Amino acid sequence: MRTTMRAAVCVRAGDPEVLEIREVPIPEVREGWSLVQVKGAGLNRSELRTRQGHSPSVSFPRVLGIECVGIVVASTDARLPEGTTVAAVMGEMGRAFDGGYAEYALLPNSLLMPLTTTLPWEILAALPETYLTAQGSLDALGPGGSLLIRGGTSSVGMAAASIATGHGITVAATTRSTDKAEALTAAGVEHVLIDDGESLAAAVQAIWPEGPDNVLDLVGARTAVDSLRLVRRGGTVCVSGSLSGWSIADFEPIAMIPSGTRLTTFHSKDASGSTTLQRIVDEVEAGVYRPNLDRVFTLDEIAKAHHHMENNQAIGKVVVIP
Repeated sequence: MRTTMRAAVCVRAGDPEVLEIREVPIPEVREGWSLVQVKGAGLNRSELRTRQGHSPSVSFPRVLGIECVGIVVASTDARLPEGTTVAAVMGEMGRAFDGGYAEYALLPNSLLMPLTTTLPWEILAALPETYLTAQGSLDALGPGGSLLIRGGTSSVGMAAASIATGHGITVAATTRSTDKAEALTAAGVEHVLIDDGESLAAAVQAIWPEGPDNVLDLVGARTAVDSLRLVRRGGTVCVSGSLSGWSIADFEPIAMIPSGTRLTTFHSKDASGSTTLQRIVDEVEAGVYRPNLDRVFTLDEIAKAHHHMENNQAIGKVVVIP
């Protein structure tokens, strides 16, 4: 067996060019961990921020990548025999230890989710983090027949639209670009709203005079208070994204949250495991959910992939195939 592999190593904080392709040793298996041959890795905004130097707990050099899919090649867990298809998400992957931007990854057994699927690797790689976050966010919102998604052309937004419309929920979604409106319509979104930075109140009230039952806000800090004004009285706003930053300036809960309205959140570290992801994979295979794959890059193109993501060019999920 080979003793070295190719990996995209983030050598220091900086622009995408700090991601260097290097030949590094393949990690040795140790108790509690398994070696996975990476077949695909979805890219995420958190990796962009880590690369930029906004993750103080991460030291460099580091192989980034908070998720991947692949095949077990060596394991210390009887439930993960050699040849098992697996997915892994979060758990400090790509942060405290090396992640998915490589040909192989040594991962904790507790993170590995066995899957049965016939999906191509690039499609499977587009699902774990995105769809588990979308499903968890929709579960946090609770029941309702109408949903507004802010940040609709993000990978999580597209996944949430796919799940919601698959279950008969009427969906409106925002985008800042008219060029991306068609992609939302193709994802099943009934009402596409162009977000020009002003309040969406008039556009939303034209669809739902009392407001939608729920709002999934993936833009985050900048729009959360406005979302609380848009949702119907007694409805729920779930903030699951941070496209506009982490903190709400001068947040005053009593003044800003209408009586009876709920504000909640969902973090992908709380995402459900193998059973939920297997159900999602099955729904994609059946054509109920769309994978919303934007573009596939090779490992050699990792800097180009980060530029693509950083410049907000993606509509859906960006995937790297080693």
